[in-house]
Amino acid sequence: MQERFKPYEWSEEDRFYLEPFTSNLDGTISVLRNLPPELTGALCSRASRASKSLLRVLLDEYIYPIVHGEDKVLADELTGVVRFFHDHGFKNILNNQRAQQFYTKWLAQYGDDSIAQMTGTHLIFWGISQVAMKFIEDQRIGLEPIEKSTRYVSFAKKIPDVEENERYLYHIPEEELDELGLRAEYEEVLNNLFDTYARLLPKLIEYLKTQYTESDSVLEKKAFDTLRGLLPMATLGQVALRGNAQAFEYLINRTGKHELSELARISRIVKTELDKEIPSLLLRSESEPSQQYQEYLALKRKRVKPFAECVTEGKGMKAVSESSKSEVRLIEFDPQAPERILAGILFGQSHLSWDACLTAALAMSEQEKEEMFDRYLGHRKERWHKVGRALENSYLRFEITTDIGAYRDLHRHRMMTQERQYFSCHHGYAIPSEVQNAGLELDYRAAMDRAAELFMKIEGENPAVAQYVVPLGYKIRFYEWQNFRQFFWEVELRSTSQGHPEYRHVEHAKYWLVKEQFPLLTKHMKVDLQEYGFARRGTEQKIQEKEAWLLEKLKK
Repeated sequence: MQERFKPYEWSEEDRFYLEPFTSNLDGTISVLRNLPPELTGALCSRASRASKSLLRVLLDEYIYPIVHGEDKVLADELTGVVRFFHDHGFKNILNNQRAQQFYTKWLAQYGDDSIAQMTGTHLIFWGISQVAMKFIEDQRIGLEPIEKSTRYVSFAKKIPDVEENERYLYHIPEEELDELGLRAEYEEVLNNLFDTYARLLPKLIEYLKTQYTESDSVLEKKAFDTLRGLLPMATLGQVALRGNAQAFEYLINRTGKHELSELARISRIVKTELDKEIPSLLLRSESEPSQQYQEYLALKRKRVKPFAECVTEGKGMKAVSESSKSEVRLIEFDPQAPERILAGILFGQSHLSWDACLTAALAMSEQEKEEMFDRYLGHRKERWHKVGRALENSYLRFEITTDIGAYRDLHRHRMMTQERQYFSCHHGYAIPSEVQNAGLELDYRAAMDRAAELFMKIEGENPAVAQYVVPLGYKIRFYEWQNFRQFFWEVELRSTSQGHPEYRHVEHAKYWLVKEQFPLLTKHMKVDLQEYGFARRGTEQKIQEKEAWLLEKLKK
């Protein structure tokens, strides 16, 4: 499968200044190299809101302001460093061969996985579908992604493909669709979704101007946020990953033989690019055991699916949600959660056994329990002041049905157990109130319903491929299995005023469900329960004052 888009057009000067810092100037996946950690981190962080590629951002914001700036001495120094990298590079100066021999022996031959956690690198993806992005980000440990936001960046613009045809940014699973004979219809439906998105944007912005006093830039982003439900899961986004070598090896194995050709292709390119930077750490992925592992991972769902369908038949497996709001259910919790958490507190304060601590906690009066929680949790000044590890001693399971756009944000809370169903059109969608009030509902609904028709047609033949068609406004059902410490962190963070109304609704519902069962714990949560018609932001003056203070600290 060939690249559909040619994301970069580089001049000779561009190539000179970029080549030392990236493994692949012309592809959609690249490893960053030879950059200071803070610069690399700042650059990758731009993945969420940058409309340009990260390599272009590196040039325009970090390299060319020096090269073309007024300080000629500094410009000459930078040019000299770049020329040095072209001529030599760190690997040719240092004894990197010795390091490679070390990893070849102890990792590839003896399987000492812990040493693969000691190093890693940064990968950037220029264009990857939301389906593939979510699959990659399902990997909770060792990978740290930042992805292009659908809330703050427009997807209305077409760009030239490799044949110079203007196209919207979405993935076409050519092999799978050609086999089904549905490629033409797929492109027609997805073009209609993007056309509707592009057509409604200016209309919605004009309506928002009559309702709010915020700046045009802020209202524009509000419109992106409101209409993102029209974007299909095939939408191509930019994502940056920092990962250790062990995590990258697992990523290659997870995607190597995946049934979606996009993910299998990503696996091959990722391996090629990482081999340019950390080849000795990925030798095992080529071995026969790793190939068997890839097959095991790839076929697991297919092995289970027929039996799962048999035992769930007639049990509401495809029940559709009729509610226009997100639905949250607390379906599992431990009635002794407060006592187990108290036992965790006592354990760290004594030399008693766990059983003795739990017995003591169970014997405490309600007043004593309240006082202990007040002492343990009651002195936090800020939301980001983390609660103690004792709260990890009891778990909650929530079943959530919300729109895919909101799920994308909640999915980022990786340090818990999450499991979702396939992205689908089975649970319906809601019309944003702004779309209704602006008189745009008919166009919005027509595009969403047309996508559902094609989804049902493809799902009967290939459920995995059908996911690409699903717009972000459709709902998805998933569960979260999290301890109380994770619960505190997620609910407090995602209920802040800057949050999207849909996932704020989810977090509020979770809070009220748990408060009903465990008021002694939830009384210490810092949850913003207000409703906002518009995401509130800090004033420019406060932001500038804080930035000035931080920069002054750096100077010292």
